[in-house]
Amino acid sequence: MSEAVGEAKLEVKQASKEVKESENVAEKYSAMTVSKNSEMNMGDLSAVFSAVPTHKPVKKQIQFVEDKQEFSRFPTKAGRRSLSRSISQSSTDSYSSAASYTDSSDDETSPRDKTQVNSKGSSDFCVKNIKQAEFGRREIEIAEQDMSALISLRKRAQSEKPLAGAKIVGCTHITAQTAVLIETLVALGAQCRWTACNIYSTQNEVAAALSETGVAVFAWKGESEDDFWWCIDRCVNTEGWQPNMILDDGGDLTHWMYKKYPNVFKKIRGIVEESVTGVHRLYQLSKAGKLCVPAMNVNDSVTKQKFDNLYCCRESILDGLKRTTDVMFGGKQVVVCGYGEVGKGCCAALKALGAIVYVTEIDPICALQACMDGFRVVKLNEVIRLVDVIITCTGNKNVVTRDQLDRMKNGSIVCNMGHSNTEIDVASLRTPELTWERVRSQVDHVIWPDGKRIILLAEGRLLNLSCSTVPTFVLSITATTQALALIELYNAPEGRYKQDVYLLPKKMDEYVASLHLATFDAHLTELSDEQAKYLGLNKNGPFKPNYYRY
Repeated sequence: MSEAVGEAKLEVKQASKEVKESENVAEKYSAMTVSKNSEMNMGDLSAVFSAVPTHKPVKKQIQFVEDKQEFSRFPTKAGRRSLSRSISQSSTDSYSSAASYTDSSDDETSPRDKTQVNSKGSSDFCVKNIKQAEFGRREIEIAEQDMSALISLRKRAQSEKPLAGAKIVGCTHITAQTAVLIETLVALGAQCRWTACNIYSTQNEVAAALSETGVAVFAWKGESEDDFWWCIDRCVNTEGWQPNMILDDGGDLTHWMYKKYPNVFKKIRGIVEESVTGVHRLYQLSKAGKLCVPAMNVNDSVTKQKFDNLYCCRESILDGLKRTTDVMFGGKQVVVCGYGEVGKGCCAALKALGAIVYVTEIDPICALQACMDGFRVVKLNEVIRLVDVIITCTGNKNVVTRDQLDRMKNGSIVCNMGHSNTEIDVASLRTPELTWERVRSQVDHVIWPDGKRIILLAEGRLLNLSCSTVPTFVLSITATTQALALIELYNAPEGRYKQDVYLLPKKMDEYVASLHLATFDAHLTELSDEQAKYLGLNKNGPFKPNYYRY
C-alpha cells in the first residue's frame, strides 16, 4: 500500500516538473519574433526545445523604462511637429480626434516642406497627405447623412446659384461636417479658400478630400503657431484671387486681414462670425469706428446659441473627457467657469453623472440661473484646493492663473471648452522648473518639483473638437445658419447693412429650425387667420420679436 502511494507521489512530482518545463518552453517560443520576410525553420525550433533548462527556472523581473518627453518653451522645427503626437503610437491611434486615418502615419515631414499635387494637377493647397482623400470622402459622405437640412438647402438653391461670384475665405474647424458646408457653398456658386481656426481640430483626411475637389485648403492637425498664421496668410494672399466674403470662427482671420491687408479688407462685402471671441472682437472694432464692412453675428442667433453651444456641449464635454482621461465622474468635484450656454450644457452633463459641480460667474443673472439649477456659485479661489476638474467656458483670458494652478491638488484635470486658448494661463507653465510629459495625444502631465502633477488637455485649446468629436446633427444647424448668413450679406441691396454688427434676421433663424424638424417627424401647428390677427403676427412668421429670450 505504501509503495503504491510512493509511486503515485513520484508520478505527480514528475508530471508537475514536465508542466513547468512545458510552460517555460511556451514562454520561450512565444517570445521569439519572426520577421515578415523570413520563415522559422526546423533549426530554430530545435534551438528552442534544446533550451529547456534541467534546473528550476529563475524568476526574472520585468523592468519598465519610463519614457519622458520634455517640451522646451521654444521648440525646434522638428519639435513643433511632434508636439501633437503621443509617445505611444497606440495611444494616438486609440484616442485620436475623430478617428483620423492620418494620425497613425509615420510621416513626420511638415506639409510646408512637401510638394503635393491633386488628380487635377493643382498644387494650390497644403495638407498632411493628399493620398488620404478617399478616406476623407467617406467621412464626408457619412456626415451628409445626418445633415439633411443643409443638403436640402443645397438642392433648393443650387439652380439659382445665389453665391455666384462670391469669393469666400474661411477659417473654421476643418471636419467632415464643415466640409459639407464648404461643398454646399461651392455648389451655390462660390469659390472658397479655407484654413483651420484650431491647430488640433483638423481631420487630415477631410482636408485632403476637399483639396482633391479643388478647394484650396491650408491646414493639418498639429500645426505650430507659426504654421497657423502661415496658413491664414496663404489663404488671403494669393495672386489673381481677392476675397469678398469672410466666414470666421474666432476672429483670427478677420484680425489678420484687418492688420496685414487693410486694402483687401475694405473691399470685403460681409463677415460672418460664429464664436463668442470673434463677435467680441467685431463689436470692439465697431465701437472704435474701425469696422469698415457689415458683419453678421451668427453666434447669438437662437439656433446657433441653443443648439451648438448648449446641446452640443452637453454631449461633447463628456466625450472629450472620457476619451482623454478615462475618469469616472461620480462623486468628483468639478468647477465650471462660466454659466453661459456652453457652461449650462457642461454642468447639466456632469451633474447627470453624479459629479459635485461648482460654478464661477461674473454676471448676476447667469449666477442666479446656476443657483436655481442647483449649483453652488463660488469664487475659484474658494475651491481651487478641493476640485478634481476645472473646465473654462468664458471666452475670456487668464481665467485660471499660474498661482491657482500651483495650488491645485495632485492629479487634477484642467481643460477649456471656450473657443480661445487664452482662458488657461498655459504659457506660465512652460518654465524650466516644470516638466511636461506627453502621455496620450492631446494629454500632457505637467509635473511640479515636489512631484505633484496636473493633467492638461489639448494644451488649453477647445476640448471637444481637439480631443473628440461633436454631434453631426448639431453642426448641421450651425452650418445652415452660416450658409444663409453668407447668402443674405452677399445678396443684400446696398444700404440694407451698414458698417456694423448685425444679428441674423429672426425669419432666417426660424427657417433653419423648420428645415431640421423633418428629422424628428415633427409637425407644426398652424395659426388660423383669427389667431394670427389676435396675436398681431404673420401666419408664416416670424413668431417672436428680436428681444424674446428662448
